[in-house]
Amino acid sequence: MSNSSATTERQLDSNLFITVSGPPGCGATTLTEGLAEALDCGYVIGGDIFRDLAEERGLSLQQLIAKAEEDDEIDRALDQRLRRIAEQWGAANKAFILESRLAGWLAGNRADLRIWLDAPEEVRIERLSDYEVSYEIERPDERTSEDVRLQELDDEEAIGPLLRVREVSEAGRYRSYYGIDVEDQSFYDLCLNTARWDADTVLDIVLSAVEGYDAETDEGAFTTRDVEL
Repeated sequence: MSNSSATTERQLDSNLFITVSGPPGCGATTLTEGLAEALDCGYVIGGDIFRDLAEERGLSLQQLIAKAEEDDEIDRALDQRLRRIAEQWGAANKAFILESRLAGWLAGNRADLRIWLDAPEEVRIERLSDYEVSYEIERPDERTSEDVRLQELDDEEAIGPLLRVREVSEAGRYRSYYGIDVEDQSFYDLCLNTARWDADTVLDIVLSAVEGYDAETDEGAFTTRDVEL
């Protein structure tokens, strides 16, 4: 899937609050931006909130990442902000997209449509190989000489082990903090393997689900417990 936003000529009228989640390289940001354009609505990317936290603390992104590995305060601060956003838009009856690994959990029953994206590990690694391994948060044009840098990586053999370490670390933290199994996809309304279609097609699939949604014939979402933060 391309790292650039997918484009579509479809414009829909919708008031759905949608969450998008998935592991690094799954295409969540691409889909979120495409949905927001097609629905003409606002959106929040979890990585942008992480940027805000780093700026508020006077830390580089990589410094904050390292701190998150050592102190649960960072993860909890990020998730509390995402929860507040979910509460706000869940009650607004307006279209909105919230993207983060835990967006579906944090929004819970407030969300109208919860989406999980994934792709085989080798595909996700290939997609990420042009980026610095920094939680998909740092962009090349945002790097500064003050950053505590990780290795600049351009090959899949190097990026793979770091990606796996990151995912294991995050899964352990979510389980420890909130009792969440991040691999549990049972409550999502739509799960897609984004390796099977290009970005435009993935967007069209989701837009078809949004366009075809009718609250009057909706027989019910999977309910989820409210995650205690």
